[in-house]
Amino acid sequence: MSLTNQYLQKASAMLDTAGQQVDAIQQAAQWFSQTILAGRMVHLFGSGHSRIMVEEMWPRYGSFAGFNPIVELSLSFHNLVVGANGQRQAMFLENVPGLAQRILRNYDLSAQDSALVISSSGCNVVPIEMAELFQQKGIKVVALITKQHAEKSVSKRPDGKKLSDFADLILDTGAPAGDAMVTVPGLDTPVAPGSTVGGAVLVNCIKAEVAGLLTQAGCPPTVLSAANVVGPERAVTLFESAYDEHAHRLAKLYERVGIPSYVSEPQKPVVP
Repeated sequence: MSLTNQYLQKASAMLDTAGQQVDAIQQAAQWFSQTILAGRMVHLFGSGHSRIMVEEMWPRYGSFAGFNPIVELSLSFHNLVVGANGQRQAMFLENVPGLAQRILRNYDLSAQDSALVISSSGCNVVPIEMAELFQQKGIKVVALITKQHAEKSVSKRPDGKKLSDFADLILDTGAPAGDAMVTVPGLDTPVAPGSTVGGAVLVNCIKAEVAGLLTQAGCPPTVLSAANVVGPERAVTLFESAYDEHAHRLAKLYERVGIPSYVSEPQKPVVP
């Protein structure tokens, strides 16, 4: 078997894994559509290369507003590899306790929100704490992990808890432990990771299900669409409308930041 066919065979098996999770995908879509119909947002978070899944959900062609992509550059902008903004710093920072709390301090969260947290190993501190904090706010958390990889990985948290411990629903990319899927003769380490393929499949299945639920509810989404499909004028209109909707939804996450959730009763004058 060629190395290409070896990878394609493994990738095909991941499609089968996704097909075994239809009920879970539809459950995630139910939670996410309820959030969007309530005028709120689905929070998306992933550090390192898990950022790819965040951007796969929104914004790109075939996607729509209702999702809040939390992309922290200090955790995911590592294409310089070494030097300033390098990979070593990003890998260090994604295991700094308390960073998730500082990130979420920027948002006024609501129990109407929902969240998708992505981490192949499910063992890095920041995504684990992110899910934990969401749950503390009554927010439903969907975890996208690689089960085989997560099961054989050790949590970086002192208490040993993983992302799956703070998830209301778990989805599996179907990739193997270590992620890399191709064995090259004469090379003692496998190459060609697969979690991105499996993750992208799951994310887009969720997206399609959410679009279906929103349409059934009489609120069809405004989808970013290519000019060669809908024509140049409508494509521009759809992009502008979708971006405006995103801005309006995002504004709700900012308007009460730092304001206590309760207001003290005014003191009544004492009547002698």
